[in-house]
Amino acid sequence: MKLTGKVHKYGANVDTDAIIPARYLNVSDPDELARHSMEGIDAQFVKRVAPGDFIVAETNFGCGSSREHAPVAIKASGISCVVARSFARIFFRNAINIGLPILECEEAVEVTQSGDILEIELETGEIKNITRGRTFHAKPYPEFMLELIAAGGLVEHTRKRLKARGVVR
Repeated sequence: MKLTGKVHKYGANVDTDAIIPARYLNVSDPDELARHSMEGIDAQFVKRVAPGDFIVAETNFGCGSSREHAPVAIKASGISCVVARSFARIFFRNAINIGLPILECEEAVEVTQSGDILEIELETGEIKNITRGRTFHAKPYPEFMLELIAAGGLVEHTRKRLKARGVVR
């Protein structure tokens, strides 16, 4: 699964209120959430983001509340992967559950700037910064997590497995 796009870079401790403000927690439509993605930290994000782009951030990305709305808003905005030095654990799990790839790679974060073009290979964890001519290695996903991401998240993965077994239509 090769991903290519432009970087939108943020600092440390980007919390879920910055990713999707609490006033949108009554919204369940991913497209509506996408229109407000990163609104609490970057009002111009939705105007700049394009399908396939990346968020690169410092430490503790996704800290704060356990709202699943945050990774849903990011994914629906067109972001194909988030790379950070570290993630809040509940955000990490929520991202995988909804099929948003996230990678931890300190070296890539250190070198990468907004506007850089990245190419990411999820199967190997390879992150190429095309703009700067550098290659980095994040821990690759195990096969079962790649299956979850490829399926669009835990619910879709489970639905497909049940359908294959003839349990649901």
